[in-house]
Amino acid sequence: MSLKQRIDDDIKQAMREKNQDTLRALRAIKSLILLEETKEGANATLSADDELKLLTKAAKQRRDSASIYEQQNRPDLLEKELAEIAVIEKYLPQQLTEEEVKAKLQEIISKVGAKAPSDMGKVMGVAMKELAGQADGKLVQTLVKSLLV
Repeated sequence: MSLKQRIDDDIKQAMREKNQDTLRALRAIKSLILLEETKEGANATLSADDELKLLTKAAKQRRDSASIYEQQNRPDLLEKELAEIAVIEKYLPQQLTEEEVKAKLQEIISKVGAKAPSDMGKVMGVAMKELAGQADGKLVQTLVKSLLV
């Protein structure tokens, strides 16, 4: 079942349950999917990679908004963003812990043969492909910097 079909089914379920937070997040995801599918030069359906990128981007945008709302002391808006993040994360792959990410990065560093901070570009390129959707890019970057000292 494609992401779009799962979202449609979950929208119907959220409407039956009258769950407004879930419904709002699902409609936002569906909107992003439809925009991506109808974008000029795009084919009618999204690949699994495109779906993953779309969901990751949506979650990141909401995390950024949530941190801004937290800084500005806006608990009402913060609560909505956190609810939407929780819904979006249901469709993302399981996130790796910091220790798991560090172990994978050490494997990647030895595979690529990186030894100095100047090799960071090589490591990041491979790491972001292998850890796509499983780890936050900022965390990966921070860990790579600490490992390549």
